[in-house]
Amino acid sequence: MVKHIILWNLKSEYTKEQKEEIKQGIKTNLEGLQGKIPGLLEIKVNTCGLDSSTADLMLDSTFESAEALKNYSTHPDHQFVANTFVRPHTERRACLDYEV
Repeated sequence: MVKHIILWNLKSEYTKEQKEEIKQGIKTNLEGLQGKIPGLLEIKVNTCGLDSSTADLMLDSTFESAEALKNYSTHPDHQFVANTFVRPHTERRACLDYEV
């Protein structure tokens, strides 16, 4: 199995209220990919970091294999969510993929 972890920072020009709305949209739509993409075993988005956090939200997902992760990245449903709900609102992204 492969873990795919992403940390994002939302654009700094957003108000706290706008950030909360954007985070919920990202969470709902990314978690909505469960069951739609072959090889995606689990997908969760954490939007409630502590004040000590340096990121606004985290994607924690698990795939059957590195190949399944690669297919997820180009899957049309994932691309739609990323291009509509994530990329327009984020200014920084960090990713860690690893085998478990």
